[in-house]
Amino acid sequence: MINVVEFFRNLPKKKCQQCGNAMHEKADCYGNVCDECDHPAR
Repeated sequence: MINVVEFFRNLPKKKCQQCGNAMHEKADCYGNVCDECDHPAR
């Protein structure tokens, strides 16, 4: 059985649905768009 910490450590990086770049995940964020693509000026 795999250690829970190792399981989460080995998950692939989350990617933005619009540009495909790796996202910096936040503690309470379930979004799928990065900060650059989600900027209100765009």
